[in-house]
Amino acid sequence: MGKIPVGVSQCLLGEKVRFDGGHKRSRYLTDVLGDYMEFRPVCPEVAIGLGIPRKPIRLVVIGDETRVRGVENPDLDVTDALVAQAEAAAQQMPDICGYVFMQNSPSCGAYGMKRYRTNGYSMDNKGRGAYAKRFMELMPLLPVEEAGRLNDAGLRDNFLARVFAYHDFKTHVAPAPTAKKLIEFYSRYKYQVMAHHVPSYFSIGRYLSNLAGRDIHASSEEFFRLFMEALSHHATRKGNTNAMMHLRGYLKEVISTVEKQELSQLIDSYKAGLVPLVVPLTLLKHHLLKLDNPYLKSQTFWSPHPERLGLRNHIIESA
Repeated sequence: MGKIPVGVSQCLLGEKVRFDGGHKRSRYLTDVLGDYMEFRPVCPEVAIGLGIPRKPIRLVVIGDETRVRGVENPDLDVTDALVAQAEAAAQQMPDICGYVFMQNSPSCGAYGMKRYRTNGYSMDNKGRGAYAKRFMELMPLLPVEEAGRLNDAGLRDNFLARVFAYHDFKTHVAPAPTAKKLIEFYSRYKYQVMAHHVPSYFSIGRYLSNLAGRDIHASSEEFFRLFMEALSHHATRKGNTNAMMHLRGYLKEVISTVEKQELSQLIDSYKAGLVPLVVPLTLLKHHLLKLDNPYLKSQTFWSPHPERLGLRNHIIESA
């Protein structure tokens, strides 16, 4: 499999495009994720003609609107230019499967940006950078994160799980969808979806059971929406425990009483937040692989992202 195309704020790759002439290189992106991802860098502020270095800009609330205006020169308003740049970038990168934005940026900040009143006083932390906001509107199912939030193990796990799932679907189903492909795709993700959101697990199953007579392209698009919305819910200890308990059911006649007790103790320890997910998951997978069951072997729940990343070694999710 080739590298996955992912959009990224250019400064995160070490390019000196920041307003102060510096960069914000993320070594996790360049040195770790770079082995799996082909980054498509964009600095929207440079793209719309602002120089390097340049005067700072910020989010300003004017009436019902949030505008991007100069800090020292309030007459400078680059909102519309940043929106247009987002529209151009989305057209130029239709194949990307995720986007990592620079936090605290009036153009690229995706979450909790500080907004100001026209008198210069801060108002709230409910803003979103103009470029990021428009890009996310244009590609609402695209997995998006900020570089700073990737320091959180749970957020990192969820983002990367969605990126790899997004790429999987776009590569293997979207180009030529069929009912068979949709059902086979979902069969591999069933337990992963269960861990993220049980209601979606059932609703997607019902949707796929009634594809007859429907336009397959419209059905594929609707399935993808339901699927990505399901994965947008963060997997919790309760969700992962539920999935493991269901998978454990395949072992009733396969493992000994002592092995069952050992596995149950590890799942309970994980459920209580005492050990990370990788501990019970490894033993469960070890036993299930004895069954030589293709359906079980194909489950993405085992490895929603490359095991080399070691993400599940660190996360002990919220209850």
